[in-house]
Amino acid sequence: MSLGAILEARSALPQVPLRMTSQSSTVEAVWTELRVEAEAALIEEPLYAGIVQATVLDQQSIAQAFAYRLAHRLGDSDLSRLAMRDLCLSAFEADPHASAHAVRDLVAIRERDPTCRRYLDPFLFYKGLAALEGYRVAHWLWHQGRATLALHVQSRISEVFGADIHPAAQIGSGVFIDHATGVVIGETTVIADDVSILQSVTLGGNGKESGDRHPKIARGVLLSVGAKVLGNIRVGEGAKVGAAAVVLNDVPAHTTVAGVPARVVSRLPVGEAPALSMDQSFGYGDGI
Repeated sequence: MSLGAILEARSALPQVPLRMTSQSSTVEAVWTELRVEAEAALIEEPLYAGIVQATVLDQQSIAQAFAYRLAHRLGDSDLSRLAMRDLCLSAFEADPHASAHAVRDLVAIRERDPTCRRYLDPFLFYKGLAALEGYRVAHWLWHQGRATLALHVQSRISEVFGADIHPAAQIGSGVFIDHATGVVIGETTVIADDVSILQSVTLGGNGKESGDRHPKIARGVLLSVGAKVLGNIRVGEGAKVGAAAVVLNDVPAHTTVAGVPARVVSRLPVGEAPALSMDQSFGYGDGI
């Protein structure tokens, strides 16, 4: 098929807002688009055709494609790519919502990252997406009582992608981890849906206390570059944490906090989701 025919086929795909479709139809729509993009990539870059073919076009589902790609990047001498692929696929197939969560994460990148020109790019290359989907495999292993393998996957994610996410953390879907480098997410962290996390963000404990000791991040929150949220505190829905802020206390919903230690510098309209707009400005004009 020529590149022109591929692009024509792509333009013929139904252009419906993904959030308004069912989970299964969203997964199928993105999987179809990803395959069309992969076909175009074969012509765009023949030297990379083998990877694209094996990773996307030879797979029967997006779950298989995610499993193959993760295994290709996370497999090592301790756990081969083949063993890692089987492990990843088991995790995706065990949860009926796993593919939908992964697709929502992929869509979040496409919608929020201005550098993202197609689904294929983050699927193949973005560390944040790979770290997040790798975490989902480790999380499944953790809850299967397979802590050793879960920690192995966590360790590989940290080594390969530069993000350290404890497998016991709870992370929703539609989460965007941009760049991933230096991101740390602690054991008892809870992250709701539709959150955006930029590089060098720490969601950590505050000292050596045990038990529930990590942050709770509500829906629609934006955690800007280098933000540190420490302790069992809550960042309310639709809040924005400014770059390099150190948050030691609860953050009210629909506010912007900044500084060291962080304080409220502005209020945001109810219903606004900074995670979707990715606007990192402080908005001092409405400060309190």
